[in-house]
Amino acid sequence: MKNLASIYVLFLLLFSCTGQEIPNESFQLSTGILAAPEHQRAEATILGFDSSSKIITLKEGTNDFICIADNPSKEGFSVAAYHKSLEPFMSRGRVLKEQGLNAKEVFDKREKEVSVGSLEMPDRATLYVTTGDINEETGEVENLYTRYVIYIPYATEESTGMPLSPPAPGAPWIMDPGTHRAHIMINPPKD
Repeated sequence: MKNLASIYVLFLLLFSCTGQEIPNESFQLSTGILAAPEHQRAEATILGFDSSSKIITLKEGTNDFICIADNPSKEGFSVAAYHKSLEPFMSRGRVLKEQGLNAKEVFDKREKEVSVGSLEMPDRATLYVTTGDINEETGEVENLYTRYVIYIPYATEESTGMPLSPPAPGAPWIMDPGTHRAHIMINPPKD
């Protein structure tokens, strides 16, 4: 973690000298992998942000995971990792957002594209989302919390046996049932 602190301090120096809002590449690379399972991190592809806030590939990986560094234009620290079979879906969402579509419009557009077969959606794949707090003194990311999203397009409560809301803290439930974006949510209880 001392290495991460050094990277963050370097980022702070760079930020204060240039006014740049985007974290440097080293910081994005070292923190962008935090959502991926530990044994998948070293070989994962890592997407980050350039100086104009566009998503770019920071590191081309050799395994099945794609990680996305924290988006500096959004409040709080949040990184994600997902199986590469979700990339067409994720990439399409980013393109539609860049075109100015709101969340409902993006949902509706992808729903139509998946239903007609012009957008590939895997029959199942997992997205990991990790949030945390950056300690301004040490530069370390603390209070890491990961939630899990398991995409299973068009699944319903009836086809999975999963409820539509969590029946207990940390229990799985299904969100967006019956749509291209149906997914099982698992939000472990926070410490």
